[in-house]
Amino acid sequence: MLTPRPHPFRALLLPILLSAALLGAGCEESPTGRKQIALVPEAQMTALGEQGFAELLRTLPLNDDPDVRAYVGCVAEALVDALPQPHGRWSIAVFDDPTPNAFALPGGKIGVHAGMLRIARTPDQLAAVIAHEIAHVLADHSNERLTQELAVQGGLMLVDLFAEEPGSLKHEVLRQALGIGAEYGLLLPYSRTHEREADRIGRDLMAQAGFDPRASVALWRNMAAAGGGQPPAFLSTHPSHDNRMEELADDMEQAVEIYRQARASGREPGCIPP
Repeated sequence: MLTPRPHPFRALLLPILLSAALLGAGCEESPTGRKQIALVPEAQMTALGEQGFAELLRTLPLNDDPDVRAYVGCVAEALVDALPQPHGRWSIAVFDDPTPNAFALPGGKIGVHAGMLRIARTPDQLAAVIAHEIAHVLADHSNERLTQELAVQGGLMLVDLFAEEPGSLKHEVLRQALGIGAEYGLLLPYSRTHEREADRIGRDLMAQAGFDPRASVALWRNMAAAGGGQPPAFLSTHPSHDNRMEELADDMEQAVEIYRQARASGREPGCIPP
């Protein structure tokens, strides 16, 4: 009796089917209406965010300038106050790090490097930074990214499981091809999508909090001046500075109108730079 020979594409087909099953198990919408898959329970994401933030507080030095902490806290709190209720409690930390960086984690955790104040030179520009990071949390981007990575890892495990000759050159080429395809065809494009989406959500959030959304374009102009060269947009997890400024400028009139309404309603953050 002849033993059927495995189809040469079976090892590639099975991980694709596994990934499709995982990604098809549920579908939600981001705040912009984009379809997204975020399968990790919210409680688990909150726990991961809290654990990560606690580790950063334990291992990284905090800025000891009370004026800097009060300034960053003022901007962040004004943004949190503009979030839909119930938004829970958010924790804010300023790290004594000269690099221009900021982040927000699930569970309401915000971190800002002191070096960001060299780039975000006004309260409105700092609001653009922090609102962008809060937007990643609002849109559940970390959950979506983790779901994608779990799907990719499941696919790679199936390549190993169903390989005709485990450890062979053919197996390794197939495994690397799938990994590269997942990275450049799934993870990086989604990451750029996340960044663009966070720009839009963050721009509107800062306007709702009473910060001038036009400062978001000025912020990225500062970033471009300070950042030097960038990798090609195709291989970057972030849009280029020019693309970012162009996209932020789209629908800016609507964001400015939101800002004017917020100011008229009494939202006038009085945050004073150190």
